[in-house]
Amino acid sequence: MAYTVIDKPSDYFTPTIYTGTGSSQSIDTGFAPDWVWIKKRSGTANNCLYDTIRGATKTLHSDVANGESTDAQLLTAFETDGFTVGTGANVNESSATFVSWNWKAGTAFTNDASATGVGSIDSAGSVNTDAGFSIVSWTGTGSNGTIAHGLGSVPKMIIIKDRSNTRNWQVYHVGYGNGGSGQLNLDAAFSGDGMFQSTDPTSSVFSVGTSVNANASSANIIAYCFAEVKGYSKFGSYVGNGSADGTFVYTGFKPAWVMMKASSASGNWGMFDNKRIGYNVKNYNFRADQNNAEGTDDAIDILSSGFKIRSTSGGFGGGSGTTYIYMCFAESPFTTSTGIPTTAR
Repeated sequence: MAYTVIDKPSDYFTPTIYTGTGSSQSIDTGFAPDWVWIKKRSGTANNCLYDTIRGATKTLHSDVANGESTDAQLLTAFETDGFTVGTGANVNESSATFVSWNWKAGTAFTNDASATGVGSIDSAGSVNTDAGFSIVSWTGTGSNGTIAHGLGSVPKMIIIKDRSNTRNWQVYHVGYGNGGSGQLNLDAAFSGDGMFQSTDPTSSVFSVGTSVNANASSANIIAYCFAEVKGYSKFGSYVGNGSADGTFVYTGFKPAWVMMKASSASGNWGMFDNKRIGYNVKNYNFRADQNNAEGTDDAIDILSSGFKIRSTSGGFGGGSGTTYIYMCFAESPFTTSTGIPTTAR
């Protein structure tokens, strides 16, 4: 039995750290990224999100409900081995430190729903079926519908943003289920709202309802869709125990990036990676729903086969009896397809 189908996760996802220059500079990620999420570490700044479907200079912020904006001095170009940033302080302030999280899709697709019989709303985007990631764009209809995601397998997490209007981000997660959603820009608990028609995604489509937050008539909408890939990505839930000797979450790989959120209670969207500081217990945090500088709470250990909660804070995975959902990508599989084990940190 194969342990993984991806022996080198950094071909598809990688965190990258860099120092701002105040002048245009290229950032090397090792591949051509299709989704880039940039956060200033050394000071307050919005989370800045870019993708190749919307195009360079088109900014979304995960920590606010604002629609898409255009800024010619933030991320200015996608490159074959990374991306270029301009003079904008949010992504390249002189002497400031930054991190980018980078995902590869890469294969363009379009779906004419009436012609293919797949879904009911036309969609287009970019997909990587090997890595279980797609970026999907569509025009909202205001009516119940289904949208092709291109993955060929069932998405476990879908992040949606209305680009045209000031509206909250919407998140479907398998750990909460199809009965409601979370909001990436808020710390509120997940709630039952019918956002996804109380319908599980399939290997070909996901459902949206009449809510203006995910399907407003005539709005331009973007979604980031994730299927689980053995040894590379994992999406699930766990219950906190309120102890510094906290819950261990088995992923089957050594994580490069972890996001967690209390689904049954309020709490921030905590984010951790293997490049900033980079040793246990020093795994510094960010919050997807806030513009804070890098936090120094020692909230998790990154281990060879998963992660362990070290915080008693309800906001970082440790709330006693609180259910958390998580999203995780690999640095290396626990064991490669040829039987070589990963090393501990």
